[in-house]
Amino acid sequence: MAKKNSTSRFEARLRRPVEPRDASWAFVVLPAEASARLPRRGRTTVEGTLNGQAFRATLEPDGRLSHWLKVDEALREAAGVAIGDAVVLEIAPVAKEPEPDLPPDLRDALADAPEARAAWDSTTTLARVDWIHWITSAKQPATRAKRIADACDMLASGKRRVCCFDPSGYYSKAFGAPEAADAP
Repeated sequence: MAKKNSTSRFEARLRRPVEPRDASWAFVVLPAEASARLPRRGRTTVEGTLNGQAFRATLEPDGRLSHWLKVDEALREAAGVAIGDAVVLEIAPVAKEPEPDLPPDLRDALADAPEARAAWDSTTTLARVDWIHWITSAKQPATRAKRIADACDMLASGKRRVCCFDPSGYYSKAFGAPEAADAP
């Protein structure tokens, strides 16, 4: 559930990520005060405006109990802004977190494990967001495959939430905003 008065308005600079070098997207790290108004430190979906242009996006955790926003080329163009510009953002958490897209490899694994699929279907949307985040945050294909197998085993055994996973990245330092190619 969203916190009362959870709309935040702030100014930030659109940054270019160091990697990938040819990125057409930019990013903004939310100020701590704006992030603190959100309902959770993990992935969180918001609605808002960037220089008056409406958008809906899922914020990523930055590993510092805050979030960052990926601004794709289409939103930048619609808002009439370029990387390096100062922009005004207004954001608020969505009333109900949307169902996450099920990655094809996880979908296939759940199809082959009916008990795991039944448990998956009985979990909350936020639990599914965290399961998917845990799986997709793996850096190596072998780690991702192991996490999918482990997820199916845990779900089939009755676990409704992924254990030992900090969706904010704060305690494990597993997540972070992209490194900016330009100085702040």
